[in-house]
Amino acid sequence: MQPRINELKRRHANLDDAIEGEAQRPLPDQAAIAEVKKQKLKLKEEISHMEAV
Repeated sequence: MQPRINELKRRHANLDDAIEGEAQRPLPDQAAIAEVKKQKLKLKEEISHMEAV
């Protein structure tokens, strides 16, 4: 199960990078940022659930 958790954490970090990249643009797409934040939250919840087991 640990390899799966590590993969989810890597994807979570990649989403952080995507949010940061979009936020740095002159006119950031707020809808895109919101969508990525939702994906990030889902991953965080999945990671938490898997770590609790």
